[in-house]
Amino acid sequence: MLKKTAIGIDISKAKYDVYVTDGVKSWRNEFPNTAGGHRKLVKWLQKIDAAAGHVCLEATGRYGEEVARCLHGAGYTVSIVNPRIIKRYAQVQGLRNKTDQLDAKLLATYCQREQPRSWQPPTPQQRKLQALTRYLDDLKENRTSQINRLKAGTHPDEVATSLRTVIELLSEQIKTVGEQISDHINQHPELQRDRDLLVSIDGIGETTAAIVLAELPHIANFSNAKQLAAYAGLTPQQLQSGQSHYHAGLLKLGSKHLRTALFFPAISAIRHNKPLAAFARRLAERGKRKMSIVVAVMRKLLHYIFAILTKQQPFDPDYLSNQPIAT
Repeated sequence: MLKKTAIGIDISKAKYDVYVTDGVKSWRNEFPNTAGGHRKLVKWLQKIDAAAGHVCLEATGRYGEEVARCLHGAGYTVSIVNPRIIKRYAQVQGLRNKTDQLDAKLLATYCQREQPRSWQPPTPQQRKLQALTRYLDDLKENRTSQINRLKAGTHPDEVATSLRTVIELLSEQIKTVGEQISDHINQHPELQRDRDLLVSIDGIGETTAAIVLAELPHIANFSNAKQLAAYAGLTPQQLQSGQSHYHAGLLKLGSKHLRTALFFPAISAIRHNKPLAAFARRLAERGKRKMSIVVAVMRKLLHYIFAILTKQQPFDPDYLSNQPIAT
């Protein structure tokens, strides 16, 4: 049965298209992607008797964040959906054409029929932490790129000197931003407490803990660890054809930042985390590939994260070492 009014919003940098339906009637409009445009959207929704409803938009980074926060603050249920999900939904519906208006209608249809999980805006301290950790990641990627260029060894002296200067400046900025992240966490008791819990897991350091805290919604939003793994895009895709069953990799429908942040900690955990090392050996004995083992450990790390943040208790490797490890 179709539920309350659904509002689909297709976001772009300069403007967004809106499609509203109550299952019988529908409305369309377009607004500039500005603070003034957000206020006009809320007034228009009130004018067409859609003052309460479920809003659905794709995760498009900063372009959709402000309108999402505005609508959430106005009392709407807001869902932010991974674009891959909407693309697959369009394929299931047999849709071939793609325009902004059609995308907005598709989002409204998906919202009304599927009732996706509601989104909660991050706290101001989490927003700042996310901005800092993502900026730090950008700085590190930029430094790696410049180091690789310098290692090519085909530059004239002037270019090589400039590259060394840029690398040094980036290294200084990386250190500064890292200190800012640590200071920010230490200034907020809840972030500091959860950071200390996360680093109690062998394999997770302060840098990874900061990214997890920046990218992870409040743990109460998840009913179980499997939901958290799905949010991070670490749910394996299983395919069946006749009597054949096989894995087709990860769905990758979740948070890219969270998924990426767990890769190297998983490799470290395989070496230094007692229960996860045993888990990895068991998978290896069953003939699993190295990358499949790393992904499985990433998923297991999320299970640990869910447990310690939910129970507010530090990681206990001795307790887990005596428990059977499901594969």
